[in-house]
Amino acid sequence: MKKKLPVIPFVKMSGAGNDFIIIDHRNALLSMDEAGKFARLVCRRRFSVGADGLFLIEDSDVADFKWHFFNADGSLAEMCGNGARCVARFAYMHGIASANMRFETLAGIVEARVADVNVTIKMPQPHSLQLSTQLAVGDDGTIEIHFLDTGVPHVVCFVDDVDKVDVKAMGRAIRYHDDFQPAGTNVNFVSLAGGGLKVRTYERGVEDETLACGTGATASAIVASLLNMTASPVEIMTTGNNQLKISFDAQGEGGIDNVLLKGPAHVIYKGELSPEALEEL
Repeated sequence: MKKKLPVIPFVKMSGAGNDFIIIDHRNALLSMDEAGKFARLVCRRRFSVGADGLFLIEDSDVADFKWHFFNADGSLAEMCGNGARCVARFAYMHGIASANMRFETLAGIVEARVADVNVTIKMPQPHSLQLSTQLAVGDDGTIEIHFLDTGVPHVVCFVDDVDKVDVKAMGRAIRYHDDFQPAGTNVNFVSLAGGGLKVRTYERGVEDETLACGTGATASAIVASLLNMTASPVEIMTTGNNQLKISFDAQGEGGIDNVLLKGPAHVIYKGELSPEALEEL
């Protein structure tokens, strides 16, 4: 970046394998015009800190704080379930909010409760449900998919054995499918596993499989329930072999309310970003 920034304190956190850089940005160092490029540079693995996304924490007029969330490619995103849990613990640890808090996102106000390393968040109201539609995907023919927006858009595909799916290739084909343009979609591949679900997710903005996705796990749990495959609470095993728990109230005729996502939010390390972390190749 051309702008010379000072050394910036940050915390690296992991929510069930979904990893993030979190910066207290209440005294702003970046403009929003600069923040996307900043996110892309610091999220590069091996050349900078490396992460699935970046959170800038700022003051809010309507909640305890607000965030600006950027995917690893620098794109601004509305919501992130695992990131929300990490941000909540970060805010509690730094005295920004109490253990029970509310924070502002582009997907609306999120409520969170911190209990040591475990954090529970109330997810945004899911919407735009579409069950059992057919999608033509390249040479693979037509597949059955389901769609639900849990703060960000998600396709859910049920398969016999999720471990045998080429998540990157299939996920990318669906993510960029004409039916989901221009915004694109996240894609979840799901198998039944010991009374719960095993979920692998291709994330828009990361453009690869991530080790966990909170909004994707939530979409998968709700869709599975609506298809009578499982019932709340639903335990999700992630690619990173961490467990997430999703609970919700069924309202009848496909209605879902009071969606809660619970799981670990671990502090990996604290550090300082030097200007060299932002050098472009």
